[in-house]
Amino acid sequence: MKKAFKVPHTLTLLFSMMIVAMIATWIVPQGFFETALTDTGRTVVIPGTYTLAEERGLLTPWQLLTAVPRAFAAAQDIIFFVFIVGGVLAIARKTGTVDALIGRLLEKHSDAPHKLIFMVIFFFSLASGAIGTAGEYIPFVLILVALCKAMRLDSMTAVGMTVAGYGVGYGVSAFNPFTVLIAQGIAEVPPYSGMWLRLALILPFCIIAYHHVWRYAQKVIADPKASMVADLPCPVGDISNKSYPSLNKRHQLILATFLVTIGIAIYGISQHGWYLYELGACFVGWGLLTTLIGRLSFDEASDSFIEGVKDLTTTAVLIGIARGIALILEDGQILHSIVHGLSLPLSHVPATISAFGMLVIQTILNLFVPSGSGQAFVTMPLMAPLSDLVGVPRQVAVLAYQFGDGFSNMIVPTNAVLMGIIGIAGVPYDRWFKFCMPLLLKLMLAAAVVLMLAVVFGYGADVQPEVVLAPVETVTAP
Repeated sequence: MKKAFKVPHTLTLLFSMMIVAMIATWIVPQGFFETALTDTGRTVVIPGTYTLAEERGLLTPWQLLTAVPRAFAAAQDIIFFVFIVGGVLAIARKTGTVDALIGRLLEKHSDAPHKLIFMVIFFFSLASGAIGTAGEYIPFVLILVALCKAMRLDSMTAVGMTVAGYGVGYGVSAFNPFTVLIAQGIAEVPPYSGMWLRLALILPFCIIAYHHVWRYAQKVIADPKASMVADLPCPVGDISNKSYPSLNKRHQLILATFLVTIGIAIYGISQHGWYLYELGACFVGWGLLTTLIGRLSFDEASDSFIEGVKDLTTTAVLIGIARGIALILEDGQILHSIVHGLSLPLSHVPATISAFGMLVIQTILNLFVPSGSGQAFVTMPLMAPLSDLVGVPRQVAVLAYQFGDGFSNMIVPTNAVLMGIIGIAGVPYDRWFKFCMPLLLKLMLAAAVVLMLAVVFGYGADVQPEVVLAPVETVTAP
């Protein structure tokens, strides 16, 4: 009797992708664009300067192995942030605050899980679209997992609503400073221009995401065995018959300080450019306050913190290995070659098809450049002049970049935030892929329709900069 096929462990899948990336560096032509520094110190590519490398440098298996510790170093900010959040939340749980909050939410919403799903998706999308929040959702994951389990849902539902809100928010953002404003600046269109369309898209795309997650949740409610993670242990344990403490004044004060911490983090992000180091410091401060308000001894808080960190060790390892895939491609000098090769066919198709092609290109490239701002600096200097050649308004090229970057954030394994969220929730990547891929296709189909209509109706034509086109010679392989 043949053994049933067993999907490899997520770590095995990610390391296999590193091996495939190394082999790709042996096959794909190595080349690069010339680059220049912007006023802000960021590196952008210069269109029309792609050249093949004079000599091919082959990566060796030894370089593959050294890429692993280098990847952990490169991803240290998100890894340590995950550790800090896990430890601090363990302290909060020790005080009983998390359980009391879940109990209160169950009293109000246990009979309306659809409201919870829509609210999380909608408000997370608004936050991501406004200030680019992503890793900031990690503290909410275990709370949502526990809440979903108490509502007879599962951890996949919790991850679904979290990541769907994050992905939609980035994809249709009206003024995300880390994606929209950077891309518009490179494309030389006015900052915040075209906002009316992006604002109008938030609700329809949230509804698409909500419909997908809620349909799955309904199946789980009707039959718990239909859960895609039914055979896996829940990271919050068995809480089916759990009794919850009442939400007393001490718990309320701890929750109030949590909201203040989030508010300080949001202010720092929007006004001072804070990121994970500063956010980690905010949560360390909240952990100390929680210890004092919750009247825990420092030994109790220390033990809880260490236990919380231990629980996220697997997640940290996955985040580090995921970063290694992009690192191999950068070392092999094929990233610019991939960008160049993907962009060439667009000049031979109608403008509406070119707009869709830009969406596909940005989606593919997000696998190699998971950073939203990084992708803007690599691709938009090429997409902006290319859009002029094919008759696509630059504003549409920016929108294609947003869609491709934002929606694919929900599924690319090189996205450290995604790997952190599914790791904390105990959801293997292959099962998440199976859950999320249909949602990604729905969002991409809707995005393709929007882009084609945007070209037809001249979205962004009113702010299209005047350009002087000059023929560009492309260097090809001899």
